[in-house]
Amino acid sequence: MSSSSGTPESWISSFCSLLGHEYFAEISEDFIEDDFNLTGLQTQVAMYKEALEMILDVEPEEDEEEDEDEEEDEGDESIEAEERSNRRAAAERRHHRMASDLSIIESSAEMLYGLIHQRFICSRAGIQQMSEKYELTHFGVCPRTNCEGTRTLPVGLSDVPGEDTVKLFCPSCLDVYVPPNSRFQTVDGAFFGRTFGALFLLTFPEYDLTKKGAEALGANHNPRAVPSHPADGDEKDKINGMNASNLAPGLGKGKMYEPKIYGFKVSERARSGPRMAWLRDRPSDIRELDEASMYHTEHPDETDDDMSINGVPTQPRQPTKRSRRPNGGSPMSIEPNGDAFT
Repeated sequence: MSSSSGTPESWISSFCSLLGHEYFAEISEDFIEDDFNLTGLQTQVAMYKEALEMILDVEPEEDEEEDEDEEEDEGDESIEAEERSNRRAAAERRHHRMASDLSIIESSAEMLYGLIHQRFICSRAGIQQMSEKYELTHFGVCPRTNCEGTRTLPVGLSDVPGEDTVKLFCPSCLDVYVPPNSRFQTVDGAFFGRTFGALFLLTFPEYDLTKKGAEALGANHNPRAVPSHPADGDEKDKINGMNASNLAPGLGKGKMYEPKIYGFKVSERARSGPRMAWLRDRPSDIRELDEASMYHTEHPDETDDDMSINGVPTQPRQPTKRSRRPNGGSPMSIEPNGDAFT
């Protein structure tokens, strides 16, 4: 393959430009040529050397056995003819072997590139390249309605190849989804791994996750639009180093579907009631999650050494008291807040 300028396109560029490979970042050759970054991959990929040469566009070493010029005197025609036939047969066997191994090398090169890609996107250069793709909404948006088009990140549910395909992680509802386009459902999830999603959010805590995919695309087309991350002078409330507005903005009251029957909410105890709704719950005041700051505010005189002995807290947390439902929790009663028990 060649580009419009006439220069041949590299294997890495052609691989990332294939249909269904839009999630991949282009790994720099310097990263691949560093043996430290490839530690342990030799045992995971068949025909490792040939696959690495294909990725780096290195010409394989040709055998020095080539047909000699047939300009020699025909002294012993029988001996020379036999030698020439043996050389031709060896050359044919070599070319046949190379043609049969080409498909194996190609698949090994894709596997090797994917495993290197899992490590590259966790490096400084790789995660920066993925952030640029995230800015352009290359990874799509969350299919959940209450997330309202929050941009997603490609992740894997396993670091081992062949176990599962790539999934989309939504930082708004903290859940993963199958890519809506079928062309991404054949990409191995191990090529992105389990580390990238969380590491991305820790590396870029200034991102505005409440910004929707449509808004991000509009900002990229509008040069006067405000960038998705604040300027250096802007300060926002932070909890454990992250912006408070980025802590699961798609969860909590008003972001969960509430089934109702003739205007009455269905009780959680009902057979058809909502199950495990607390998984998508979120406190109305997000500062309630910053327990460390609240404890230091209540106990300003205590130091970190006073709080724990051998790593065990000296003051265990008291269990919260739960109120019992009226009428002994009868399934045919009406709660004080108007919920219907069906």
